[in-house]
Amino acid sequence: MENNRRSSFSSFRSYMAALSDTPHRLARRALSVSTYSEESGRDVRARSGGDMKRTLRWYDLVGLGIGGMVGAGVFVTTGRASHVYAGPAVVLSYAIAGLCALLSAFCYTEFAVEMPVAGGAFSYIRTTFGEFLAFITGANLIIDYVLSNAAVARSFTAYLCTAIGLSSDARLRFTVSALPNGFNEIDFVAVAVVLTLTVVICYSTRGSSMLNMALTALHITFIVFVIVIGFTKGDPKNMTRPADPKLPGGFSPFGASGVVSGAAMVYLSYIGYDAVSTMAEEVRNPVKDIPIGVSGSVVLVTVLYCLMAASMSMLLPYDKIDPDAPFNAAFSGGAVGWRWVSNVIGAGASFGILTSLLVAMLGQARYMCVIGRSGVVPRWFAKVHPSTSTPVNTTLFLGIFTAAIALFTDLQILLNLVSIGTLFVFYMVANAVIYRRYVSAAGAGTTSPRPTLAYLLCFTLTAVLFTLLWHYTPPGRAKSFLLGACVLFAIVILQLFQHMVPQATRPEFWGVPLMPWIPSASIFLNIFLLGALDSPSYVRFGFFSGLAVLVYVMYSVHASFDAEEQKGVGQENNSVEMKEYNEAHGNVSKV
Repeated sequence: MENNRRSSFSSFRSYMAALSDTPHRLARRALSVSTYSEESGRDVRARSGGDMKRTLRWYDLVGLGIGGMVGAGVFVTTGRASHVYAGPAVVLSYAIAGLCALLSAFCYTEFAVEMPVAGGAFSYIRTTFGEFLAFITGANLIIDYVLSNAAVARSFTAYLCTAIGLSSDARLRFTVSALPNGFNEIDFVAVAVVLTLTVVICYSTRGSSMLNMALTALHITFIVFVIVIGFTKGDPKNMTRPADPKLPGGFSPFGASGVVSGAAMVYLSYIGYDAVSTMAEEVRNPVKDIPIGVSGSVVLVTVLYCLMAASMSMLLPYDKIDPDAPFNAAFSGGAVGWRWVSNVIGAGASFGILTSLLVAMLGQARYMCVIGRSGVVPRWFAKVHPSTSTPVNTTLFLGIFTAAIALFTDLQILLNLVSIGTLFVFYMVANAVIYRRYVSAAGAGTTSPRPTLAYLLCFTLTAVLFTLLWHYTPPGRAKSFLLGACVLFAIVILQLFQHMVPQATRPEFWGVPLMPWIPSASIFLNIFLLGALDSPSYVRFGFFSGLAVLVYVMYSVHASFDAEEQKGVGQENNSVEMKEYNEAHGNVSKV
């Protein structure tokens, strides 16, 4: 018997034969789910050639979570959210956004504790909704990571100029007139930052964590400095009085709708904690360390953000806040008169950019590594270096790719392409944790998935309807009635689902509390936040999702099919060998 069957990619004829068999292979592989043992077993990890060392503790995860979230975004989103939407009540916007992030963090934590692998959301969705959705989700997440990291690297140049007192970041970039606008400003500083961090990440996860801790400590020191200056030099009257008396006053001048819209905007400042879940394979005690690390970092960051927002609101009335650079303007525009503080803010933001970039690059490499283990991309991406115990291949590949994009692509072009993929992943993980609880884990039981899928579909459609009404219905009693009806209907179907469908499994170590309320709230809020994004984000999402589908149909499903066939042949050969051994052993016994 042959030990190996011919690969779909062994020759052109084999590949064409595989393409002709695509419908059958899609039917067989697209909805196939993996088990927890298949995702985290030693045989699967062996595909990487070496194990990632379990060197991280809960305080490392807290540091990585804070470093991943507290980047430069808070220095930008706070101003626009306050000036345009919430006014001084931007403090409440950050609190609401923090609660949303915590709900999503709970969903990630249940999976990460039960299945401590580096695959994060890709592995979670693969064990619930199957290979195809996992691949589409993982592909969008990787693309979002690369584009957002390139954007963050280019923003480092701008904040570095502020820190050293240069009036324009153009002095650290040079323009190539032959290239089209938006792609003609060459930024070697961004490239140097990305490549340097790539080398650090390749060398050691523990070393990367220590560097993150040092940079995060410096960044938080700058943030605390800004908070103290705001509370000591600011005026509490600015929390309720605009500079222009004709504008609405009070703590919440634009009402509840303004607070919620502000929360949708500042929520993007919390993106980054999901990368911590990809470190689960390198955590010493996942049951204890992961819940503390993920949830603790979200809570601490929420407190910091609320204090920063309050500090800014005390420094200036909301109508005088610069939407694009609120803290710089507050300190240099006369509210305090300390222009040198804007240089300090630039230095602090620079450290924040480095930490968020470091954590995101750690996360993207581990996502890609586990996708490589699954067989839907070449196994080369799954390799873990035996000396450093890090996924060197994926780290170098994605690092070089990120640096190439950061070299010439304008920051605004990149910013229009990010965020939607991450929010989509949060939505999918919240659905997956409900499916896991109320249907069999990884398809191992006999519970019918139809009631759970029907609930998730109805709840999602209700959230979509609420979001559309919120954005496109004119203010008035009719709008309030319709929104209230949507919320009431969502609560009713949630209650019916909770009482009529029993949980099929309960987590052994740590689970999301108040099931299914918390993940359902996360679903609702993530859909609402998705509705706040602009149309270019959806165009990008559609384009890259379509590209991912094409890659899956042309390559991934065939590679996955080959891996399944090879696994079946191996098991068949083992069975034959065992049978021959037993027969020989029996014959010897008879003699």
